[in-house]
Amino acid sequence: MTQQGKVAVIRSDLDIVIARTLARDTAKALGFGAIDQARIATAVSELARNIFLYAGSGSVNIRDIERNGRRGIEIVCEDKGPGIPDLDLVMRDGYSTSRGMGMGLPGAKRLMDDFEIKSKEGEGTTITCRKWRT
Repeated sequence: MTQQGKVAVIRSDLDIVIARTLARDTAKALGFGAIDQARIATAVSELARNIFLYAGSGSVNIRDIERNGRRGIEIVCEDKGPGIPDLDLVMRDGYSTSRGMGMGLPGAKRLMDDFEIKSKEGEGTTITCRKWRT
């Protein structure tokens, strides 16, 4: 695995667009096809939007990875917000705290190959997701 990545600090709507573009550009540079580039960018957009809406600020770290001869992209989204009290509930399709369609976290999970979420009330949330090149 490589150590360095590209970081987008999330503090505004514009930062969400920056994170999405950074993810798409990184995926393209790694040789992902157009459909996977769009999937990765959409997942990052959803995750960055959640950081902005629920924590106010945080970061999206995007890096290329290699594991067992496979190359991919890893995205780590972190915030120091209020945390998520019920992970099972927020990962349920249709659940929403913002009167949206409730596709955010479950949708982002479906778009990626690996998806891990860790959250502690009062301390924040970290979501790590990966997409592997086929």
